Amino acid sequence: MNKKMLNALILASGSLALSVSASPFDGAQPLICASTEILECIPGAGCNRVTAESIDAPQFIRIDFSANALSAESVGGDKKVSQIERNETVDGKLMLQGAEDGVEGVRDGLGWTLAIAQETGKMTLTASGDEVGFVIFGACTAM
Repeated sequence: MNKKMLNALILASGSLALSVSASPFDGAQPLICASTEILECIPGAGCNRVTAESIDAPQFIRIDFSANALSAESVGGDKKVSQIERNETVDGKLMLQGAEDGVEGVRDGLGWTLAIAQETGKMTLTASGDEVGFVIFGACTAM
């Protein structure tokens, strides 16, 4: 085997190893995340398990890193898009953050953080507003 072919083979095998070892949860490709458990927390009442239907939350969240946005359709049919205002990797977790005003004229705005474990794709979404907090557990996969 000549030297040029050997170098090409080494380069090709190195790039193949890089693409195989890259995590689908590194922010490079779109993801879809499914909610598996939801908690609603209210001061004085504690936290209670709720369904996506009971709080009109989405069952699935799509993450489009090229558009820097999350999109979801709630169980009630409302389609929402939320801009990712911060995207950072911390301790093996992809951390996304943003905030939404909610319904105009209603004091229902929320700040949110979505943490995705880069090894497993498991996710935790927290959202907090006036006198309420939500914790949504689930898992993500590449689209």
